[in-house]
Amino acid sequence: MAQYLPILIMAVLSALFAAGSFVASGLLAPQRPTAAKRAPYECGIVPSVEPVERFPIRFYLIAMIFIVFDIEIIFLYPWAVIYRQLSTFGLVEMVIFGLTVFVSFLYMISNGALNWGPKKAIQPSETQIQGAESAVAAESAA
Repeated sequence: MAQYLPILIMAVLSALFAAGSFVASGLLAPQRPTAAKRAPYECGIVPSVEPVERFPIRFYLIAMIFIVFDIEIIFLYPWAVIYRQLSTFGLVEMVIFGLTVFVSFLYMISNGALNWGPKKAIQPSETQIQGAESAVAAESAA
């Protein structure tokens, strides 16, 4: 237990520093809320209408693939440290685990997870078209 004491002390000090920073920021920061400070910030432009197109889901799919392989590496490190002690059993288990991850990767590829292909045209709904037209009309009138 004594060998973990410095790590425990460092963790407690880190938590105290983080909490103290939040408290000091709340107490010492100027409290002058305005409508401009509470408004959403969008690159300096006041948002007028919602975008016609949604954020592509493919980016989330790539992030999920990254997480799968990241978890594989997390399990690979401890095995690499003690692979000699595990002998053949450990090697067989890691090969099975690696093949499982590889087969899941092949499944994702077969379903087109990495196929970015040509972009499909999205037909905006009638409400979105009317909203965009009214925003353009209001902007040109101003």
